[in-house]
Amino acid sequence: MQRQVALIKQSLFDQGYLDEQFMALEELQDDANPNFVEEVSALYFKDSARLINNIDQALERGSFDFNRLDSYMHQFKGSSTSIGANKVKAECTMFRDYCRAGNAEGCLRTFQQLKKEHSTLRKKLEHYFQLARQAGPKETARRPK
Repeated sequence: MQRQVALIKQSLFDQGYLDEQFMALEELQDDANPNFVEEVSALYFKDSARLINNIDQALERGSFDFNRLDSYMHQFKGSSTSIGANKVKAECTMFRDYCRAGNAEGCLRTFQQLKKEHSTLRKKLEHYFQLARQAGPKETARRPK
């Protein structure tokens, strides 16, 4: 079971969903708080759902307030960076670039892709954490080879 958990984590890195920040979070996890990374991830997904909703509402209005959209996406990018959500972070960066260029179509297109990447990461991490809980305690976190 531990091997399966390690392979899933490796695939998340190989496919570009996670970066080194995720490993840094795992290094903070210890016996006193064995679910630290899962709890931080749950907070991320709760907060990012709120941001997605705010951005959706702002985009639905049709009049693009690029400064407000950029501000929301700045928050989203910061949260994504803090848990190592690499693909989501990349989409946030592109969205912000489109905001700065005043490109509404680019914002809409990138936001749809961001939501797909966010949803995929959520599913993959839920599966990873579920298997990790079933496998039980593991050795010290380290970057998969």
